Amino acid sequence: MSPSRQPSHNSLKPLKLFHLTAERPWCSNSSSIEFLIPSIICCFLISISLVLLYSSSSSPTKPNLSPTRWLPSTLCPQCRAATVRSPDDDDECGIPHWHTDFPGPTNLSHLVFGIGGSVNTWYRRNRYSELWWDRTTTRGYVWLDQEPPTNFSWPDKSPPYRVSSGPGWLMKRLGSYKTPRPRPSSDRIARIVKESFEVVAKDDEVRWFVMGDDDTVFFKENLVEVLLRYDHRQMWYVGGVSESVEQDVLHSYGTAFGGGGFAVSYPLACELARVVDGCVDRYRGFYGSDEKVAACVSEIGVPLTKEPGFHQLDIRDDAYGFLAAHPIAPLVSLHHLDDVKPLFPNQTQLESLTTLMRPYKADPSRTLQQSFCFDKMRKWSISISWGYTVQLYPSLVTARELETPLQTFRTWRSWSDGPFVFNTRPLKRDPCEHPIVYYLDQVEEVGKGMTVTSYRKAVGDPAKSCDRSDYKSAESTENIVVTAQRLDAQEWMEAPRRQCCEVTNGRNMESIMRVTLRSCKPGETIST
Repeated sequence: MSPSRQPSHNSLKPLKLFHLTAERPWCSNSSSIEFLIPSIICCFLISISLVLLYSSSSSPTKPNLSPTRWLPSTLCPQCRAATVRSPDDDDECGIPHWHTDFPGPTNLSHLVFGIGGSVNTWYRRNRYSELWWDRTTTRGYVWLDQEPPTNFSWPDKSPPYRVSSGPGWLMKRLGSYKTPRPRPSSDRIARIVKESFEVVAKDDEVRWFVMGDDDTVFFKENLVEVLLRYDHRQMWYVGGVSESVEQDVLHSYGTAFGGGGFAVSYPLACELARVVDGCVDRYRGFYGSDEKVAACVSEIGVPLTKEPGFHQLDIRDDAYGFLAAHPIAPLVSLHHLDDVKPLFPNQTQLESLTTLMRPYKADPSRTLQQSFCFDKMRKWSISISWGYTVQLYPSLVTARELETPLQTFRTWRSWSDGPFVFNTRPLKRDPCEHPIVYYLDQVEEVGKGMTVTSYRKAVGDPAKSCDRSDYKSAESTENIVVTAQRLDAQEWMEAPRRQCCEVTNGRNMESIMRVTLRSCKPGETIST
């Protein structure tokens, strides 16, 4: 605390109101009954004075020990008031005055994106950012290691760029090292939080700083819905871990992996801006910028808040099984898309992502959300990953099995069969054990807030087909048409629950199955 804020009053001054001497017998130790009541009153007044004195001189920043401090503010904003400090306080990262009164829910204009890139990688990766970036609604920068060549025209659809303070600047600032730094580029990228904060620190709209890589695809409306759950006036570090256990063990389960993206609230960004340079130096042996940022956040004392919709995609081969059984959470990001097969058959990865954006624009909250139901008359099971794929099983499969991803992928580092941070089920060699797979074909918005998506059966390898009669009967279904009400984003503020579905043309199916998605009825389960 600065000297100007030290209490200037004498802590004994209230006692001077009471001269406890023998000249004032009403506060003496006289045993006379006539002085007993005045003595009690005297001691009571002294006690009250000391209590008031202590309250006025206590530190204004003492911790709030109320149990409600652990409750998300969005659950009951009126239940507690956030501890807000003005910039005049001695804490340099006190919340600016424009944040002291909660002005309304967070929206996209309150987010600033910091994208880590380089001149060498941007030319082949900018197409990923251009899928989701909108210059009219999205704010932030791509932070490059140097100016682009003079003969290169910066694309209009790309985010604007800035040249970050490179490793050379950091080396001069921190001095020389006896041992070389493992990855100087990670030092530069770790500082993007600081540099982004310094650019917009005085902007009264900023609440969150979102970091990602130049090959990260953000689903920004869903990102906003996730951040709505948290009070931006407090220190939050929100993101996801790696899917591969070997990566988490190596880089820590407390690290928000940067390719999947992570978000830091304004107060935490301010603290990071103050300490990151020295902190990055202390952790110069760490490999990645995200791990260095996590170490700095740990020094501040803020834990990682994990959200399952951030996807680092630290997996190899085919991500189909993972995306077909997405967690019950909004899809926030995808990364490492150059390292897995295209999401849709007979398309490039860029074409696949463009295809996925079609249903996302129609219903962001529902994208990749899994629902499943039974056709009890035929004893079939249907699993829908909305906007992406449908799996049809010509048998009754338990809910626990349907929600477990088919392992069509391997670990990131060793290309092994696991372990992962979630359960998987093996893709068996017997083709009769495989689901019949359908991929998104068409998306249509109809009526008032309704969508109709159709899924076409994938062309399989004839050599791997199943000759069982029940399987052949199911294979006669060429298309599956799904009708759904647009999913209200407000539902993510409530306890998560998978939506139910039902086959609506069970007796007159022919080659098309029709399914309706809806909220589950009271007492309804997949088996009732």
